[in-house]
Amino acid sequence: MPRPPRETSIDSILRDAADRVVQRVSAAIAKQVSDLVQEGIQRELASAGGGRGRRNTATRRPRTEITKWVADHRARRVPNFVIEATGLDTKRKIVAKFGEGAAFEKGKPLPKPKAA
Repeated sequence: MPRPPRETSIDSILRDAADRVVQRVSAAIAKQVSDLVQEGIQRELASAGGGRGRRNTATRRPRTEITKWVADHRARRVPNFVIEATGLDTKRKIVAKFGEGAAFEKGKPLPKPKAA
């Protein structure tokens, strides 16, 4: 078995020095990253109102009861009062029976179905 050299090589000296520098630098980097993450979390919690999530109440309109609805291709949902009055549950079925542009009002009779 060969004996280890009495003198340490330049390579091992450089390696030892680099290891010590890496240990000090990595600890400093880890602390800095930890501080930045902690600041970011605190900022998010403060802006989110205690961690409940963001709600854009300034642009949201208050919910109101729909009393008039016109069946057209741009309509997204069919109000419950129209479903209850017609017995039809989709916009497509309502447009097929009453025609596009048929206006439904709560508490008033249904429009006349379109002629087939």
